[in-house]
Amino acid sequence: MEPHLGFRGRRALVTGAGKGIGRAVAVALSKAGARVTALSRTAADLESLTRECPGIAPLCLDLADWDATEAAVGAAGPFELLVNNAAVAVLQPFLEVTREALERSLDVNLQAVLHVSQIVARQMIAQGVPGAIVNVSSQASQRALRDHAVYCSTKSALDMLSKVMAMELGPHKIRVNTVNPTVVMTDMGRINWSDPQKSAAMINRIPLGKFAEVDDVVNSILFLLSDKSAMTTGSSLMVDGGFLVS
Repeated sequence: MEPHLGFRGRRALVTGAGKGIGRAVAVALSKAGARVTALSRTAADLESLTRECPGIAPLCLDLADWDATEAAVGAAGPFELLVNNAAVAVLQPFLEVTREALERSLDVNLQAVLHVSQIVARQMIAQGVPGAIVNVSSQASQRALRDHAVYCSTKSALDMLSKVMAMELGPHKIRVNTVNPTVVMTDMGRINWSDPQKSAAMINRIPLGKFAEVDDVVNSILFLLSDKSAMTTGSSLMVDGGFLVS
């Protein structure tokens, strides 16, 4: 990792860090010299992560629990960098959306981002340090997808939440941006999109003709966390291979 990104010694919190994009971000930040706390609700994932990267501090927590989050994240900080990556995707046709799916998705995809960001931003302000927050959104925030009524809605709300955060936290020298990936080839992504017919239908709508790799998203997150994006806030960085312009 390039040292000029300026992560050495900085404290970072990554949510949803047990697998996929969040795990890769946590490892990349740690290798770049950041002091990383990795948050996941799955203890086994955190155990394997800390074996892979012993410098990472694990934090096992279900972000849907407001009081537990307040206590645990508050005690683990303060942080200068935050990546809100934790999310759930419960796919149901609109007419079959359940209350449970809606509530769980809102709890994790929106409420938890707001709450964790509040806790971390208040600590940044109290410490008088500048900070950067990256919220992991999706191309689904800006394009209707079949069976994604709840997911699209929560990610769209996340984009607007991020803009309001950027506006209100900017005077405190805290930047807030989103990355909005297309399908990403995490382990789960490869399983979910292994059907050639299903994947071809999506790839045909992507001008670059391929899905994103994990590093494509990680590199975008690192850029938005770094001083290389010092004048970027309130923006959504599309990592979609051109999906939204097709």
